[in-house]
Amino acid sequence: MSGPPTEAVAVRVRGLVQGVGFRPSVWRLARACALGGEVRNDGDGVLIRAWGPADSLRGFLERLPREAPPLSRIDSIEVSPLAEAPASGDFVIVESAGGAVRTGVVPDAATCPACLAEVLDPADRRHRYPFANCTHCGPRLSIVRAIPYDRANTSMAAFPLCEECAAEYRDPADRRFHAQPNACAACGPRLWLERADGWSAPQDDPIEAARALIAEGAIVAVKGIGGFHLACDAASETAVARLRQRKRRYGKPFALLARDLAMVRDYARVSEAEAALLGSVAAPIVVLDRREGAPPLAAGIAPGQNGLGFMLPYSPLHHLLTRELPGPIVLTSGNRSDEPQASDNGDARERLAGIADAWLLHDREIVNRLDDSVARVVAGAPRLLRRARGYAPAPLPLPPGFEAAPAVLAMGGELKNSFCLLKDGQAILSPHIGDLEDPLTHEDYRRSLALYRQLFAFRPELVAVDGHPEYHATLWGQQLASEEAVPVVEVQHHHAHLAACLAEHGVPQDARPVLGVLLDGLGYGADGELWGGEFLLGGYAGFARLARFAPVALLGGEQAMREPWRNGYAQLRQFLGWEAVERRWPELPFVRFLGEKPRATLDRMIARGVNAPPASSAGRLFDAAAAALGLCRAAASFEGQAAIELEALAEAAPEERGAYGFEILEGEPLTLGWAPLWRGLLDDLAAAVPSARIAARFHNGVIAAVVETAGRLAAGRGVESLVLSGGVFQNRILLAGVTAGLEARGFRVLSPRDLPANDGGLSLGQACVAAARWLGT
Repeated sequence: MSGPPTEAVAVRVRGLVQGVGFRPSVWRLARACALGGEVRNDGDGVLIRAWGPADSLRGFLERLPREAPPLSRIDSIEVSPLAEAPASGDFVIVESAGGAVRTGVVPDAATCPACLAEVLDPADRRHRYPFANCTHCGPRLSIVRAIPYDRANTSMAAFPLCEECAAEYRDPADRRFHAQPNACAACGPRLWLERADGWSAPQDDPIEAARALIAEGAIVAVKGIGGFHLACDAASETAVARLRQRKRRYGKPFALLARDLAMVRDYARVSEAEAALLGSVAAPIVVLDRREGAPPLAAGIAPGQNGLGFMLPYSPLHHLLTRELPGPIVLTSGNRSDEPQASDNGDARERLAGIADAWLLHDREIVNRLDDSVARVVAGAPRLLRRARGYAPAPLPLPPGFEAAPAVLAMGGELKNSFCLLKDGQAILSPHIGDLEDPLTHEDYRRSLALYRQLFAFRPELVAVDGHPEYHATLWGQQLASEEAVPVVEVQHHHAHLAACLAEHGVPQDARPVLGVLLDGLGYGADGELWGGEFLLGGYAGFARLARFAPVALLGGEQAMREPWRNGYAQLRQFLGWEAVERRWPELPFVRFLGEKPRATLDRMIARGVNAPPASSAGRLFDAAAAALGLCRAAASFEGQAAIELEALAEAAPEERGAYGFEILEGEPLTLGWAPLWRGLLDDLAAAVPSARIAARFHNGVIAAVVETAGRLAAGRGVESLVLSGGVFQNRILLAGVTAGLEARGFRVLSPRDLPANDGGLSLGQACVAAARWLGT
């Protein structure tokens, strides 16, 4: 009597399916279903050929997506019949095959519980080994040179497997089967400590030696997964002050590393959503609210801010380093201020000399530098402020309508740069690179771009750039396009912000227009002027500018971004008139402060249009208000500092419901004017209203102005959906308030979550705009 009929299928699985234990997962499932066949990696992802009884095959295909490994992401499963079904045979795993590269690279993942348990178990052969990993965790992007993701294509190729590790690597039943970074103390990377004074620590336990130095107040450079960090005792005022002075980072907050979630809760309030973020496989820095009555931390950790940026250990090395420390440590990027993070041992010794007292080094090469990702829960949702380790370069699926899009290389912006490769219906964003004004960062940008093009076998058919003619990314994009003989597409800055948010939320390419409220520092406008407070109606292919913040002179050009008082003077001069300000509020400290500035020179600059371009910048409005309240009045030490401190001040008066006024001036486009806001703010200063209440009223006034303007524009055109994006919307008071106000009017509100609202997400929008225009031609 014959058995059930045998069928055979080919199964193509695309997505993040290499380097995550997908093949052994398929192998175990196929054997459980009594199937024969094979599974392999190739340039397209994973290819399965399976045969057996029809019911068994059906059960296998149903269970395949449900039982996929935890780090995998399946984008598609395509099943097709095979012409012949062999009568018998085991199910086997075969070696990787080549082909066109269409699969993704999995982000680096935090240590899984199983590996951590082994590292902490004195009886385990990996006890205290700082590089333990498996297919569920460990380095990925940081070590890979090419696809397919096999050991020979990573920096682990330099470490031949010992017999025991090789046995794990070959055993499909082991969770380390084909775990490319698999290693142990006998065959893998090694760790050692060097001190600036030439003294060498006992090499039997360099981690304990580093921990002792930190406890004594030293600054230790620690080589992690994606680059170097500088570590010191977070409770030591002396150590933190010394780190700020040596690193030349005078105001920007430091990130903190805590042993576990319980320690984080000692210092900060942690919601369920925030705890989930901290404990996720991405293990980002999460900005949390301080807890009243917490143990003391150095005042220099996050001056002028209510939040603390905490992360949990994400590698065995970090777990071991923090295991016995009584409190959190500072763990900030290993660089001087504004430079890229060091990632090479020799580079770290040279560039961190004079900063670090010691170096905790290892000999595994970091192929791809990765900063820490930063996230915050705002308006009830986790939102990325910086997308890097743990998230990049996981591809983002493009919305419907982009299936036939060409290969687009989008160069990103000047600040918080990332670039984007758009191909095969998905977008691959680089990790956060930084500000291209810094020569070392620009060099790193070019190197990373070349590596990504090689890694993903990418040749652009279009190059998309920001419209600003002097951005380094724009100039480099134009040169690349010339070399490749492909067209350049210029994309207006705020249009790119709008398109990026639409793409993230899966809005189809042919969807009805939406209204975008795009608030940031500035971007080059379609009319050649500087924009920054914009209300745009449109979609991927185009837009119309319906309204704006009133343009105000940017006194001194870029200097106005560093000295908030300049924006205060320009705002008061334009909206109230300086003579009127001096007559009505002569005794205000801010007015007296401005009275001592070279106003005649500033006035001539405005009159002659010399180094004082008009800008509809929302960011500079916030800077001006901060300066009026005495926050960073003379100078800000980092971008956004004045606005961040203004937000922190406003959060001290959560019960305040008052709001300063505004005016909507008719014209094309409509213009939001701030004369009522400034009269109210200065009157409150003169009446000695507490600063926190003034800051809250300022925020409430801007919220009311944006909600009223956007609601009026959208309702008048039958628009149902609105987008809120741009760096100013990283202000959680503003984002929550505008979102609530617009939703109360019945609108659907979209805002960035998986990508930063700042310029870190700009390249995705550039790529989608360029593709949409190409598809429409």
